Amino acid sequence: MTLKISISGVRGTVPDSLTPEVCLDFAKAFGSYLHDRANKTVVIGTDPRHSSEYIKGIVFSGLLATGCKVIDLGICPTPTVGLMVRELKADGGVIITASHNPLPWNGLKFVRNDGIFLNEEQARKLIKLYETKAFVSASPNNIISDHSGIDRHINKVMKVIKPRQAHLRVALDCCNGAGSIATVKLLQKLGCTIVAINCNVTRPFPHPPEPVAANLKELIKAVKDYRADIGFALDSDADRLAIVSEEGKPIGEELTLALAVKYILTRHRNDPPKNKIVVTNLSTTQALDDIVRENNGTLIRTKIGEVHVAEKLKELNGLIGGEGNGGVIYPAVGFNRDSLAAIALIMDYLVTAGRSVSELVADIPAYYMAKTKIECRQQSQVKKMIARVKAKFKKYKLILTDGVKVLLPAGWIHVRASNTEPIIRVIAEGKSKKEVAKLIKQVV
Repeated sequence: MTLKISISGVRGTVPDSLTPEVCLDFAKAFGSYLHDRANKTVVIGTDPRHSSEYIKGIVFSGLLATGCKVIDLGICPTPTVGLMVRELKADGGVIITASHNPLPWNGLKFVRNDGIFLNEEQARKLIKLYETKAFVSASPNNIISDHSGIDRHINKVMKVIKPRQAHLRVALDCCNGAGSIATVKLLQKLGCTIVAINCNVTRPFPHPPEPVAANLKELIKAVKDYRADIGFALDSDADRLAIVSEEGKPIGEELTLALAVKYILTRHRNDPPKNKIVVTNLSTTQALDDIVRENNGTLIRTKIGEVHVAEKLKELNGLIGGEGNGGVIYPAVGFNRDSLAAIALIMDYLVTAGRSVSELVADIPAYYMAKTKIECRQQSQVKKMIARVKAKFKKYKLILTDGVKVLLPAGWIHVRASNTEPIIRVIAEGKSKKEVAKLIKQVV
């Protein structure tokens, strides 16, 4: 089985490729990466996969062997770890999760002291330490349990966003993942009536954890059966949010960010344009361009990878950003994709507008997006395919920041290697299903 090591951390199947040795050496590498910090402290959080506890003990050993003090948050959302790194003034964090990957996958994500994931240069340094085994050795420190992370996260969301009491009926499917407890608590604070399904962290995962339409059948049924005003679905580590409308229709992951951006821009409608900076990646819907332009803001696009969006938001003092996979980054709360912040924003939008989800979605410019992937075991395959795409579409504008993105008169297509899986991702968007299908066919 494949071990995937990239800017997004390390992922593999347990115990075939993500072995105890790999986990231990990466923990030692991260402790060594932080060697120049006195009394270095590392915050640890996990998703509920059964292998996470097993891996956590190994990671503890590696960090302690390099002199780190460890703060164990227990099971909690990925963005909670980023927030707690900042709140506790820690030197870094490790999240034990494979995000949307199914069982038996697991992985490690590494966070620096500002709560943002390691960038490419920092990740390369960490990987080099892992490969060369150039680990520091120090007297073991101690482990502290701190289970206040979820409450602190919710309090920060409430304090910053100040969402109004919603008193709406919400159907919720957390896939028995890391957001199960936190999301229910947040919705209770908002005064919602909650129809909770798959919110039991002891039984991961009742369906594939990626919150795409095909995996939301139970949530759709719950919305219809209980006449909910909205349905929310989270992935296993709770950094991505998908929405089902009151009609029981998945609105698509892309529109989670679109709704959040539109709402924030309306809240800041009187701000000067220079203060209305929105950051997203190259593969996110063109609807954001339209929304930001209509609200006299500026849209910046980065390479794929949460860290690129987060760093640009921090650099430019951006208002909001994220990725079209349901990941909303609201810097006022934190620099991670955050389903809790996204839920608070969307709920406040519903209450403030006094309209239904389907009505709010109808106001967003309509595009059709299709995504597919091609199995890829060798880097040479990626280079060959990208070269063929560049040749085929050479008369159009090409963006080569990350793979190749072709800008066409009525849409775009983006071809790139995945950061998290051994695949080539192909994403296309246009005004009609027919033209997008044609684009995908031309490439695949």
